[in-house]
Amino acid sequence: MRMGILGSGMIVQDLLTTIDRLNLEYTAILGTERSREHVEGLASKYGLQKTYYDYDELLADENLDTIYVALPNFLHYPFAKKALLADKNVIVEKPVVTNYEEFTDLKSIADARGKILLEAMTVHYLPAYLSIRADLAKLGDIKIVSMNYSQYSSRYDKFKAGEILPAFDPKKAGGALMDINVYNLHFVIGLFGAPKSFSYSANIERGIDTSGVMVLDYGNFKAVCVGAKDCQAPTFSTIQGDKGNIVIQIPTNRISEYSIAFSAGNYSETEREVKNFDDGAHRMIHEFKTFIDIIDGKDFARANKLLETSGIVSKILHEGREQVGIKFAND
Repeated sequence: MRMGILGSGMIVQDLLTTIDRLNLEYTAILGTERSREHVEGLASKYGLQKTYYDYDELLADENLDTIYVALPNFLHYPFAKKALLADKNVIVEKPVVTNYEEFTDLKSIADARGKILLEAMTVHYLPAYLSIRADLAKLGDIKIVSMNYSQYSSRYDKFKAGEILPAFDPKKAGGALMDINVYNLHFVIGLFGAPKSFSYSANIERGIDTSGVMVLDYGNFKAVCVGAKDCQAPTFSTIQGDKGNIVIQIPTNRISEYSIAFSAGNYSETEREVKNFDDGAHRMIHEFKTFIDIIDGKDFARANKLLETSGIVSKILHEGREQVGIKFAND
């Protein structure tokens, strides 16, 4: 894979710490004139072949076959669309876009041009998550799934003081659902698919959700996804079946360990088994190795399966915020 990186923020810096393990054939990065010194420093530190400060020039680089869009949420759609129209494969950071119409448009363009479109969502590729998928059948009939990812944002104090940064800006597709609860949704939907129905309840301040609860109804079981940026709690998530349960005490976007136990009768459980998959690797290494395999191998079947999950989540994010009256500039 020959990749052009859009952006130079924290998520890009995280990825660059693993880039020597990805065996990319060619890597370029796009920055702004304001960030030129920072971008040049990253390129030098991590051995990137080319730096750009004009998007059209980067897209014209015939060495590139894939664009990684790691820009603020509200910019995902226009930059991804332009890359697809330039006949590049596209990887977009989570959340893939800001509304479902944007998602369907990008998918249509990718299909028409024979290009691969993927969402960078770490959870689907983590060894612990893949192990949970394999362990689900041992739990019997699933009854309750409960996911809680509550992380007090350093930006919330500024928000309360009147300064609106992108994380809490409806004009830039911020909020708890898009920024943090999206991980929980991908976790659940990646395991169980689309729910029969869903409802979102949120704490709204100045037109944005600072925390909220998404309830997914699967008919024979229910899932609750809690995401908060205005309060803090220990991370604690469970998958409960009539024969056993799984407990996760790590945020869903970087899960490396969980425990599993099985019921003895209806009132007690056997000794809990801890399963640890921490290999010391950065959480992004697993997803990008998969992306390279998919793109280099032109594995459209696998790409479309992953994109199906992204589409379900995109629809729920869009309709969920509509339920509580949150409107983005891109809508």
